[in-house]
Amino acid sequence: MEVYIMADNSGFPECEIGDLISSLTDSTVLNLEAEADITKGWPVYLSSDLKVSPCTGNENAIGIALQSVSAGQPCPVCVRGAVKVEAAGAITRGAAVQASANGKVAQLSDQAVDEGGTSTYTIYYARKLGIALCSASADGDQILILVGK
Repeated sequence: MEVYIMADNSGFPECEIGDLISSLTDSTVLNLEAEADITKGWPVYLSSDLKVSPCTGNENAIGIALQSVSAGQPCPVCVRGAVKVEAAGAITRGAAVQASANGKVAQLSDQAVDEGGTSTYTIYYARKLGIALCSASADGDQILILVGK
């Protein structure tokens, strides 16, 4: 049986997924109530007023959970700062990222905008979770993102 080990491109191999890399003075962490069980390192979204749940797809993530918690417990969420996360596929450094399935992040695709036409469109500003600080080449690679809307 062949075992493939995903790459840790973060530059911080000693850190775990969901670890805050930036200093507390350079970061913003909010303690919000978990409405469901949340795993450290997963993107989370506001599922109710001041309550978070883990993202399972394209929700408008507000940050990364810094601790695994059960429903009803306070969950520290990085809403600004550098955090180690798991990629859902190839991501180019400097690209915007969004929440993806299974607690991962994916590169946020650019949306075509026709400023001169009559088409209506929605720009997904709220989908942007942050910026990739390093590249990922495959699903499961570990990278750093700068969380920020």
